[in-house]
Amino acid sequence: MTDALLVLNAGSSSVKFALYAAAQPGGPPLLAGQIERIGDAPSLAIGDTSLAFGQSGDGHAALIGQLLDAMDGLAPNDIRIAGAGHRVVHGGARFDAPVRIDDGVIAELTALSPLAPQHQPHNLAGIEAVAAAYPDIPQVAAFDTAFHRTQSEVAEHYALPRDYADNGMIAYGFHGLSYASIALRLPALLGSGARRVVVAHLGHGCSMAALLDGRSVATTMGFTALEGLPMGTRSGSIDPGLVLHLLSERGMEIDAVHRLLYKESGLLGLSGISGDMRDLLASDAPEARFAVDYFVDRCARAVGSLAVSLDGLDALVFTGGIGENAAEIREAVAARLAWLDIRPPLAIATDEEGVIAVATARLI
Repeated sequence: MTDALLVLNAGSSSVKFALYAAAQPGGPPLLAGQIERIGDAPSLAIGDTSLAFGQSGDGHAALIGQLLDAMDGLAPNDIRIAGAGHRVVHGGARFDAPVRIDDGVIAELTALSPLAPQHQPHNLAGIEAVAAAYPDIPQVAAFDTAFHRTQSEVAEHYALPRDYADNGMIAYGFHGLSYASIALRLPALLGSGARRVVVAHLGHGCSMAALLDGRSVATTMGFTALEGLPMGTRSGSIDPGLVLHLLSERGMEIDAVHRLLYKESGLLGLSGISGDMRDLLASDAPEARFAVDYFVDRCARAVGSLAVSLDGLDALVFTGGIGENAAEIREAVAARLAWLDIRPPLAIATDEEGVIAVATARLI
């Protein structure tokens, strides 16, 4: 019987999962796959095989439960799940490293849900589902925000009265597990001379981070995962005065503004067609091309801004679903940045699950 660690990585529209040998958490997974297009037409992908999974109306909690029910049939024989690790998007000011999960931790993470409404509830749903399916195993939370706690106060602060920052209203940054995975591999891929690197994590959610010697010094996301680049359905950064205008002059309710910024904007709002870059690149519609051009423009601007935080730029790395797979986007962004005179950008597959597995093994 082989003890294995289960890793769940719940994103805004997908759930990645993997099993690792507990004795070799840094090795290749025993099983890996993902549930994709949640909220639309969910499918289960394992290797080159993809099949319909669940129902179109099923949310993260239902699909994770169904996945765990099916795990015995999916996993290799003679596997015993001995522990579980979870991506948790927001760790707030307190959690700057992975932790064992208990009732107190869950309470604190639940309180942070309003700061990551498209992620935190799904992360917690995974924890609850595992506790129901495997009530006796330990669980670990690894945080996306933790990687960015190396930022300076200048990078973290907003230009608000000081007591707001003292009460936790700072730019936390996200996608930290992805950046940690890439940072571990940069020395071997780039050599010691490439100290100043911008990593672009582009997927349904999008952000970039400026890494100096593998440590975060600046990032595009902030207090919530809404700031920064345009995303699949999220607006990214907009003038806060526009939000005030919607509330005071247009009479929109808070819930309607929330839905607009998180669910109806980004690539979906710009195109009116889809929030999925694959659909937009395959479309001949001018609205799709406009959304793609807008996305490329904002990505190029973000790289330039982050290069300032690094006092220059040695390398640009792309990761995430768009970053790894959409060569057209990488090439278009790189073309806008030719004036920086850097080496050709790299596309590197991120391994958030591997980072979580190693942290889980260490803590249990």
